[in-house]
Amino acid sequence: MDKVKILHDEIIGKVREYYRLAHLPGQQKQFVPDESYINYAGRVFDEKELVNAVDASLEFWLTYGRYSREFEEKLATFLGVKHVLLVNSGSSANLLAFAALTSPLLGERRIKRGDEVITTACGFPTTIAPAIQYGAVPVFVDVEPGTANIDVSQLEAARSEKTRAVMVAHTLGNPFNLKAVKSFCDRYGLFLIEDNCDALGSEYEGKFTGTWGDIGTSSFYPPHHITMGEGGAVYTGNPLLKKIMQSIRDWGRDCWCDPGKDNSCGCRFTRRFGRLPEGYDHKYVYSHFGYNLKISDMQAAVGCAQLEKLPDFIRERRKNFQYLYDRLKKFDSLSLFEKYPESEPAWFGFLITLKDGAKVSRNELTRHLEMHRIQTRNLFSGNLICHPCFDTLREGVDYRVAGELTNTDKIMNDAFWIGVYPGMTEAKLDFMVSKIEELVNK
Repeated sequence: MDKVKILHDEIIGKVREYYRLAHLPGQQKQFVPDESYINYAGRVFDEKELVNAVDASLEFWLTYGRYSREFEEKLATFLGVKHVLLVNSGSSANLLAFAALTSPLLGERRIKRGDEVITTACGFPTTIAPAIQYGAVPVFVDVEPGTANIDVSQLEAARSEKTRAVMVAHTLGNPFNLKAVKSFCDRYGLFLIEDNCDALGSEYEGKFTGTWGDIGTSSFYPPHHITMGEGGAVYTGNPLLKKIMQSIRDWGRDCWCDPGKDNSCGCRFTRRFGRLPEGYDHKYVYSHFGYNLKISDMQAAVGCAQLEKLPDFIRERRKNFQYLYDRLKKFDSLSLFEKYPESEPAWFGFLITLKDGAKVSRNELTRHLEMHRIQTRNLFSGNLICHPCFDTLREGVDYRVAGELTNTDKIMNDAFWIGVYPGMTEAKLDFMVSKIEELVNK
């Protein structure tokens, strides 16, 4: 074993050297205007991520393992929640969160086909897709023009006797009015799922987003606050919801033994389940219709290194956002992102909306920026019900719109966002501002 350890340490040393030779020069490369590409987001890493990934690969425990457990425990500590479960993407996290609310273990509170879920059409489609896939009816309300978040003044009008939950995202890291939404859900006994995929580290009244509702979700895709390539997580303080989500994540099984371990439950061959014969192997008893949504331990190993950097990443995002805000607020034709006084966003992006009557259109401005190698993004779907995936759905049956989606349509037509991720430099931020000014001031 001494030889194995010596070889292991030699390999890890070589990995550190490889990082310094192969990756560090690219990260230190000087920015050249109109030549260097300015991504809206991207991975920021050092040798620790590579070391962890190689360490996990040498161990060759390919599925959920010790790094996965470490990540779940450390993220739970960071957020101040009891339970975190890793999954293979943020979209899977949203699927798992919603699927949990359909479990028979929730009794009369479970979401059934035809039940309604209040949400917004302005955002990413996988916030909404699980409700449709499980036969629930999304009820769309408009967003506010400044925060681009759910307009809480429309919640009462959107509610019906069929309403069972609110599932909505914190737009680009900007917390929605959690106090109002949580109060609404508590008043009517509704579930609240926070799509926190773009908002890890954001706070509202000093408490992290994703921890206010029944379930929070995260994504660890490369553009997000931390990454493990693919990956996501669900988190909750409710032990029953944790049990349900763990079951659905792990094929729907009733057993909670970790992979590679047997009889942690202590009742592997001693109980009766459903109509199965008494003593049927508990490892192959299924209490839900589930999936395999687990992640590999090598990905979790990268996540553990990233999690150590999260507080610094959050500070950099806030600093970069403020820098852009201070430079762009002088332009009368631009409407900039707004936040609530009670919130402290961990910004995912910098949203810009062209005001009515502006001399330049959104598409003209984004084409101009892209021509100068500045990456831009629309606010995801803009208005999701305008997309082809809704062509086969029937309004009033498969989905419902409460009121008018005026601000949602405004964002669809006139808004875009640029990056504030930690890989930005002042030179890149200045160049982005100069190119925006170049067209806006024409």
